[in-house]
Amino acid sequence: MGKRDDLAQASTDHALEHGLIGLSLRPLAAAIGTSDRMLIYHFGSKDELVDAVLDVSNDRSIAAIRSLPPAATVARAVTGLWDVFTSGPLLRCQRMYVEAAALGLFGREPYATSVRRSNAVWLDAIADHLRASGAADGAAPRLAALVDATFNGLMLDGPLDDADVARAVVHDLASAVAG
Repeated sequence: MGKRDDLAQASTDHALEHGLIGLSLRPLAAAIGTSDRMLIYHFGSKDELVDAVLDVSNDRSIAAIRSLPPAATVARAVTGLWDVFTSGPLLRCQRMYVEAAALGLFGREPYATSVRRSNAVWLDAIADHLRASGAADGAAPRLAALVDATFNGLMLDGPLDDADVARAVVHDLASAVAG
């Protein structure tokens, strides 16, 4: 990995901890042991840095999904995806995705473009996992979109709702998808 990649990884770690809203180059640079000028040198602009951060976060998410072994059933694949989606490092990546998607809804760049780009790869990873767990080839992309939309809705409501309710929704979704 080169210096740009190292800075992108460190910047991603920082953004996952502190969020994207209000991200400022000087405090970010100080936190990761560099200067704001070096960040601009390596990325060209704050927007390009944010785009790189979103790409790194998405790459980590995709790697987590692709590392999952096939589940015994499609229903178990859905509940297993939720378990991974809501724990550890992937939870932080998903929260940052929701933050970027919200900013992208207002047309803010680089969020809108980055989210659109990451969605295709993300949905492919979910569809591949569902396929490997027994979903029909033709149905897997639609099921992935349904799972993703439900999970993102639950993520948006998550801080406001009971985790047991979200888990029950995921089990209902798993039953419906398996049917």
